[in-house]
Amino acid sequence: MALLEVKNLKQHFITKKGFLSEKTIIKAVDGVTLEIEEGQTLGIVGESGCGKSTLGRSVLRLVNPTEGNVKFKGQEVTDMTPKQMKELRKEMQIVFQDPYASLNPRNTVRQILEAPLIIHKIGSRKDKRDIVENLIDKIGLRKEQLSNYPHEFSGGQMQRIGIARALTLNPKLIVADEPVSALDVSVQSQVLNLMLDLQQDMNLSYMFISHDLSVVQHISDKVAVMYLGKVVEIADVENLYKHPMHPYTQALLSALPIPDPTQKRDRIILEGDLPSPANPPSGCPFHTRCPIATKECAEIVPNLEEKSTDHFAACIHV
Repeated sequence: MALLEVKNLKQHFITKKGFLSEKTIIKAVDGVTLEIEEGQTLGIVGESGCGKSTLGRSVLRLVNPTEGNVKFKGQEVTDMTPKQMKELRKEMQIVFQDPYASLNPRNTVRQILEAPLIIHKIGSRKDKRDIVENLIDKIGLRKEQLSNYPHEFSGGQMQRIGIARALTLNPKLIVADEPVSALDVSVQSQVLNLMLDLQQDMNLSYMFISHDLSVVQHISDKVAVMYLGKVVEIADVENLYKHPMHPYTQALLSALPIPDPTQKRDRIILEGDLPSPANPPSGCPFHTRCPIATKECAEIVPNLEEKSTDHFAACIHV
């Protein structure tokens, strides 16, 4: 049994521009199915606006899903009471993209890290102090810095603190929502390596959301590619990067830079813009930009099917 099982998850938002205007349904996440095994990292990639972050927040019920099922350790999450969800928060945590916005500037690092322990009434004062000091050591900062405020740290150090806060309750699953995109490239690698070390030490599972394909390749075991609220391809990282099946995945990977300047990659340039989730196209959501689209693509909604061993794609031409 997988640690996390997501089945046909939908997250629709209703908007209204004016008092007399009609309601518009925005299909941010539209029928996503995936699994994360214990100790595994699932990378979620796609263009901005494809629903990656909304998927992560829906899984954690930071926003309540419109439809579908989310199971954690076999327990249905979507129908849990607030009291049950509070208990579940100990095992499912999130690391936000912007550490400057996610850390309270009025609190010291010690107060930030102790807050989850106070909310969940875990440990004595000495226990809390020991847990916090152990965490600060794990993320590569000094105990003396626990009395400092967030503005006294660099961006990379602040994100380390954000990671430590997520680990305070010793969770099993971390949703990492573009955790390194706001950092310098040199700092990104340090934070990614820290996350890999912590995963090994604490047997963590990650849902790692990013638009950076190179970062996802470095940290993930499996990768799911999203387009307009749907997963269009999912496979283990090596298979997907070497043998992409869906035309959208092929286009994304063709944009990856090659370290060797003497080699050239054949770029696949997609025409047009990402359609609006408020008015998605009929049939395959990608057919308006797909280089191999046919008439049938505008009529048939492709299912995410296993095209080869553990390699799933949603395309009628694959």
